[in-house]
Amino acid sequence: MTNLTLWFSQTQFFLSLGFFSLFLVIELGLAWVLLFFKLGAFLTERPGWTAAYRFWVRVFALAVVLTLASSMPVLIQVGSLWPALMDKIGDVAGPLLAGAILTTFIFKSCFLGAMLFGQRYVSERIHTILVFMVAVGVTLAALWPIILQGWMQAPVGAFLLEGQYQVSDWHEVVLNPFVGWLFGLLVIIAALTVAFLLMGVGARQAIAHPLDDSERLVFRTGLFTAMGGVLLLAAVVAGYGQQVAHYQPAKAAATAGYWHSGTQPDLLLAAWPDEAKGDNRAQLAWRHAGGRWLARDAKGELIGLDHVAGMAPPVALTFWSFRLLLATALLMGVFAWLVFFRLRKKQFDPGVLSSGWRRCLIGMTFSGWVLGLAGLCHVLFGLSPYAVNGTITLAEIVGDTDPNVLLGGMAAYALVYAVLLAGFLQLLHHIVRYGVVPIARRRGRA
Repeated sequence: MTNLTLWFSQTQFFLSLGFFSLFLVIELGLAWVLLFFKLGAFLTERPGWTAAYRFWVRVFALAVVLTLASSMPVLIQVGSLWPALMDKIGDVAGPLLAGAILTTFIFKSCFLGAMLFGQRYVSERIHTILVFMVAVGVTLAALWPIILQGWMQAPVGAFLLEGQYQVSDWHEVVLNPFVGWLFGLLVIIAALTVAFLLMGVGARQAIAHPLDDSERLVFRTGLFTAMGGVLLLAAVVAGYGQQVAHYQPAKAAATAGYWHSGTQPDLLLAAWPDEAKGDNRAQLAWRHAGGRWLARDAKGELIGLDHVAGMAPPVALTFWSFRLLLATALLMGVFAWLVFFRLRKKQFDPGVLSSGWRRCLIGMTFSGWVLGLAGLCHVLFGLSPYAVNGTITLAEIVGDTDPNVLLGGMAAYALVYAVLLAGFLQLLHHIVRYGVVPIARRRGRA
């Protein structure tokens, strides 16, 4: 096994998992937004809510198909790229992955088809319940892998015996220190992704024609979701940072760009971490303002990267992925609140915005994807060189595939993903441009 094999394996796995996450966050976010639309239609009988549901359920269906399709390469690569992983953590990972698969099968086979294709055959009350069950199912299916990833960040409730983990307390495994924060990040990023998708589509429609009632309702839903989501994201990122400082001192030091233990840390807004020299170049810093999310040793001194020499994550990647997440979230928050103040007296109609503002909204349509990929990069690569924090390294579980084969496979995956992504964007463009065909009524039911 060479360093090139390990790096290509990590990159290929991140490529597949990242593509999967693009549509998972849309599926998860839209599942609850569709429920909100259905409740609005059911409780108010306002036609705009029904029209909003009928439009966005098409996008949800596309996301469901692509999420399911892209999950297959991820599961395959767990075995092909990391063949020794399940041998070492199978007692923990096996039941959790089985729970995810079983949950997906039950909820999608029992409720998803009826939700998508059975609306004309059931009452509005029953159909609203079906939408709720699908939203719950999507959320629970996403929770199982988050539990596993959280446990790998802080492996509690299990002990290592002859190189294999054995569960001692499932309660500790499931409620591990990271699960709440990681799940909160996933849900909020999903909400922000969908919020800016709703607003971006609304802005594009406003350029083409005056918005109708349903399109204004959709835009307003996205705007208020974005405003609240950014505030919640700040709180969850802070909580996640505290757990990183406690359980992963190397990741905390890499995130802060903190090299020398015991020195007064600066709050680095930007810098270029130089791993060869163990220092930061071209830094933009707030002097002596860092340290809040750094770990401390038994003597109370701050732990820098010099304490974990040889076992630190890729510092530049960990450092910049976190700042990309923060910068994207800040941009989304500022933009959402500015739009709110510009439209609060205009019934939140994006049609009254200038052409420049509307084009900026269109440009930020998929900003949630940048946010999600940055967070995923920080969580995964920040754990390196470990697969399970502090115990099992990636070098122990990686396969011996030739780097050229990995590079060829990565190129093939990238091509397939590019085609699927282009297809999704083309279909979304078609729906936005031409709308949807209303569902015919039958026997007095919608």
